[in-house]
Amino acid sequence: MSLLLSGPLWADFSRVAQLQDKGFAISAEARLLGVDADAAPLASIEPTRQLSPASVTKAYLSAAALQRYGPQHRFTSQLVSPGNVTNGVLSGDLIFEGGGDPGLTTEDIWRLVQRLQQAGVRQVEGALVVNQWRFGPVECITTDRCDAQTRVANAYSAPLSSAGVNFGSWCANVAPASAPGAPARISLCDGQALQVTVDNQVITKPDNSGTRLNAERITTADGDVLRLSGQISTNAYPRDVYRGAGDAAELTAEVLLGMLRQAGIAVRDGWRLSSMRPPGDAQRLAAVDSKPLQELLLRIMNYSNNYMADVLALDLVESPQAQLRQAGLALEQYARTLPGHGPLTLYSGSGLTTENRTSAHGINVMLTDMFHESALFPSFIAAFQSPANGVMRFIRRGSDTFQHNVMLKTGTLNEPFAVRAAAGYFRTAQGRWGVFSVLVNGNASTPYLNWSQVLDPLTKDLDTLILAN
Repeated sequence: MSLLLSGPLWADFSRVAQLQDKGFAISAEARLLGVDADAAPLASIEPTRQLSPASVTKAYLSAAALQRYGPQHRFTSQLVSPGNVTNGVLSGDLIFEGGGDPGLTTEDIWRLVQRLQQAGVRQVEGALVVNQWRFGPVECITTDRCDAQTRVANAYSAPLSSAGVNFGSWCANVAPASAPGAPARISLCDGQALQVTVDNQVITKPDNSGTRLNAERITTADGDVLRLSGQISTNAYPRDVYRGAGDAAELTAEVLLGMLRQAGIAVRDGWRLSSMRPPGDAQRLAAVDSKPLQELLLRIMNYSNNYMADVLALDLVESPQAQLRQAGLALEQYARTLPGHGPLTLYSGSGLTTENRTSAHGINVMLTDMFHESALFPSFIAAFQSPANGVMRFIRRGSDTFQHNVMLKTGTLNEPFAVRAAAGYFRTAQGRWGVFSVLVNGNASTPYLNWSQVLDPLTKDLDTLILAN
């Protein structure tokens, strides 16, 4: 560990370092910016050690995407067809060509349907084809996503597709019945025309009885089933529940076909999926653009949205039918353009894959490079969280110095080993910029690691660094 004495305060990672006594591996480094690049770090603990960064991986993704596309880039999803429209009838298949939009929602699909209406289409003499030629279905590779192919009780492990909508998840709204003892009222957020079975086992309880909901998606030979159980009190507000679908492209097909029906556009042959590029003579009938990249990054980073992160990483792959390892290789290629970065191994852009490896020093090299990208840095740092104002409540801790002088991204994994990671920027008492990265990894024999065990000492160590400089 290197130490720097500045004034009356020791600036180091001595508090974080105590986790080593409990068997945790650490890589940590803090540096000032705007000084000699070869200057010694303010503080460090094995800064080049290769450890899992978990969701701090998303900082690499954000930097690489901004470098590739720029902050205002939008992803386009479109309806195309090789057929002609005559008197409102489309003679042929209606093809939804997924544009790899990480943030495509029901609202976008509805807007797309409205524009199809404006193009004069009232009937489709063919099928709705959801086309995911860019990528999809994507190999699951992680235990969470592989298990989720048949059963899932979360939304973060949703399957991936360039034609996915609503982050690959079903949404059900649970509202109390008017009287205790009756089943709760369940509705699908995207309309009741969707072909998903809801197994409603939620019971309405008297006022102020509390609300406790359990939900899972089970995939059978007949399709997806949303099974909801628990209770909701008669005076409770309705709750939205999200669970990953069995197939992201099938979810899009159901949502889009349901909205076509609501708009009065009949589709003769139902829907099917395709991973082949649309015919060369297919003409655009309607299109919708994503939010600008800088807005997508806010959700990816602030909410650590794994679906969005991995879709965006897959967008970086040039060849069709991209897989997650190829996305990781694209991010590794970006890091190789950063002098002094060192080794990097990434199997995903989200950080869900425990094989991801980097070092505190490597992360700081990337953060430093982005700091000097004056046209990109405002969009990049805006995606990091201020502890005082961030959406994640668990980072709202420590002194005012930490709360107001730090912008960070965190990473968390619990299986097969514990990972707690944090990286970002800080401003010193004298107004100078700095970067920091702290990776803490456990193993099969280390105890459970909660965030307070890492953030509490880290806030104190960063306070000292900030005040000493």
